[in-house]
Amino acid sequence: MIRMICRNRLRDFAEWKSIFDSHSSAHHEAGLSLEHLWRGIADPNEAFFIFTVADIDEAEAFISAPDAAETGRKAGVLDGDYWFVE
Repeated sequence: MIRMICRNRLRDFAEWKSIFDSHSSAHHEAGLSLEHLWRGIADPNEAFFIFTVADIDEAEAFISAPDAAETGRKAGVLDGDYWFVE
């Protein structure tokens, strides 16, 4: 099973989490199912999360779409990384 591991450095965790949660249907439509979400201890404005991935091409299209970058900016994502693993 393919998973996507993500790390985001955020302006404000609570603000980001609210927007992240509001996009759960968009995640689902892209074949992404949230497995776990953690908040950093050393830096509480850092989020780590794992999605199961139904289709890697759909997932890559979703995260590379221009509106995804805009949503990230609005949610206060300062930077982030993601990795596909199996």
